Amino acid sequence: MANYNKIILVGNLTRDPQMSYLPSQTPVCEFGMAVNHRWKGQDGQQREDTCFIDCRCYGRQAEVLNQYMSKGRQLLVEGRLQLDTWEAKDGTKRSKHRVFVEKFQFLGSGGGAGGGGGAQGNRAPAQARPAPQAAPQGDFGEPPMPDEAPGGEEIPF
Repeated sequence: MANYNKIILVGNLTRDPQMSYLPSQTPVCEFGMAVNHRWKGQDGQQREDTCFIDCRCYGRQAEVLNQYMSKGRQLLVEGRLQLDTWEAKDGTKRSKHRVFVEKFQFLGSGGGAGGGGGAQGNRAPAQARPAPQAAPQGDFGEPPMPDEAPGGEEIPF
């Protein structure tokens, strides 16, 4: 039986990214996103629903997101969905879904040089975040896909 866990979201940050470090000194960035869904109801009225999602990323991606993103900025994330469960202080069991970001792309324009949808188009104001030297993308540290499966067989896609 095959398994597949992939989620792609486009939304706006609901708060500034929060950077922390694991004991191994690996950077961790946590942020929230709001994703809107619009539709027309049976009565003909436009309706809107907002879904709030917690996201987390690690390593160089965490540093880049923390440096260049801020509340309200638009972001595309691609990753995997995971259910976190814990027991609250009152003894009740709690849970929530979280997206572990594998790739991302800055969207929109931040008043800089063009808004082509790449990383360079979404800079925060100069007083809040420094301007990047090079336009970073979100595909840091991901190993390339092998051309062949183990045992020399070709991958069927």
